Amino acid sequence: MRTTVGIIGAGPAGLLLARLLHRAGIDSVVLESRDRAYVEQRQRAGILEQGTVDVLREAGAGARMDREGLRHDGIELRFDRRRHRVDFPGLTGGRSVTVYAQTEVCKDLIALQLAEGGPLLFEAEALAVEGADGDRPRVPFRHQGREDVLECDYVVGCDGFWGVARKAFPDDASQVFERTYPYAWLGILADVAPSHDELVYARHDRGFALLSMRSPSVSRLYLQVPAGTEAGEWSDERIWAELDRRLETDDGWKLERGPITQKSVTPMRSFVHEPMRHGRLFLAGDAAHIVPPTGAKGLNLAVGDVVTFARALGHERRTGSPEALDAYSATCLRRIWQAERFSYDMTTMLHSAPGATAFDARLQRARLERVTSSRAAETDLAEAYTGFPLE
Repeated sequence: MRTTVGIIGAGPAGLLLARLLHRAGIDSVVLESRDRAYVEQRQRAGILEQGTVDVLREAGAGARMDREGLRHDGIELRFDRRRHRVDFPGLTGGRSVTVYAQTEVCKDLIALQLAEGGPLLFEAEALAVEGADGDRPRVPFRHQGREDVLECDYVVGCDGFWGVARKAFPDDASQVFERTYPYAWLGILADVAPSHDELVYARHDRGFALLSMRSPSVSRLYLQVPAGTEAGEWSDERIWAELDRRLETDDGWKLERGPITQKSVTPMRSFVHEPMRHGRLFLAGDAAHIVPPTGAKGLNLAVGDVVTFARALGHERRTGSPEALDAYSATCLRRIWQAERFSYDMTTMLHSAPGATAFDARLQRARLERVTSSRAAETDLAEAYTGFPLE
C-alpha cells in the first residue's frame, strides 16, 4: 500500500490531520489499532479552545458541534467559600471555549473520512516505523489477520504515549522532560443537569474539585484523590458528600445530585518529548506531550500539532521549500511549553499536595487573590485558557 502521508492513530489528531490533508488535495492512509466502536466511545477531553473550534469549522467538521456544543464565555474560580467569574470575551477580545466531547469530535471526523477521505483502517495495528531517516519510510502493520506494509513520503505518529512512532526515535536523538504528580482525579458522569452553567474550579483544603458537564442533562465532576486510588474505593454517597464540601459557598449555591453512571481515575503527569521530528517521522498529540487535565489543553495541543504539519506540508507542495517542515518541531514546542506552563500553574494553584504546609496553603490563596483582583493576571489566565495562537 502506498500513500503520501501515513497516519498512525485515529484519535482526534490523526482524524483531523487526514481531513486537513484531504481538503488540501494530499492523500493519506490512517491506521487505527482499535475498532470503530472503541474509538467513538473512549472518554477523553471535553473543552475545545477557540482555535480548535475555528479549525473544525474550516475543515467542514463543525456543523454538529455548532448545534450541540455548549459555548462557554468564562469559568468560575472558587476558594474560601467565595466565587469569582473569569469573563473570557471581555478579557480576550471575544474569545471563548466550547464544551463538546472528544468522542463527538471523533464521530464527526470518522463519518467525514469514510464518506469523502482516504482509507481509514480500523483494527490495523502498526508494528513499527522503518526507514524514517530515508526518503521512503515504511509502516509494517497487521490488518484482518494479514501483515502488510504502508509505504509513505511522511509518517505522522498520532498513536499516543505507548505507540510505535515515538519508539522509532533513536535514543541519542531524544530528550524527555516529565513530572508525575502525587495525586489523581476521580471523575464521574452523572445523569443530572449541571449545577452551574460554566465550569467551576474549586480550591479547598481537602483537595481540588471541578464541576463540568457533557450536555445540558449530563454532569461531569472530578475530585482530587491520592495517586493510585481505585475508583471502586469511593461509594456514590461518599463522592457526592465530598463534592458538597469542596464546592460549598457562602451564598447558598447548591450542588444537584443524580445517578452516577461512570467512575474513573485519571493520573496526573506532564511529559514532553523533544524533538518532535526524526527524518520523515513526525510526532503529534500524546505521542509527543501530555499535560495534567487542569488546563484543558491535551486535545487542543494535538490539534495545534496537526494544523502545523498540514500547513507545513502544504507550503512544501506549493513552493518546493522544506523550511516549514524543518521548523515543525520548534514551532509546535513553543506552544506546547506555554501550555505545559499554564497547566502546571493551574494544577499547583488549585491542588493540595501531600505534606503541604500552612505556608504552601497561604501561597495558593495569594495566587488566587492575585488572579481575582488583577485584570492583568486574570487576562493572562483567560488568554491561556481560550488558547495560544496557532503559528
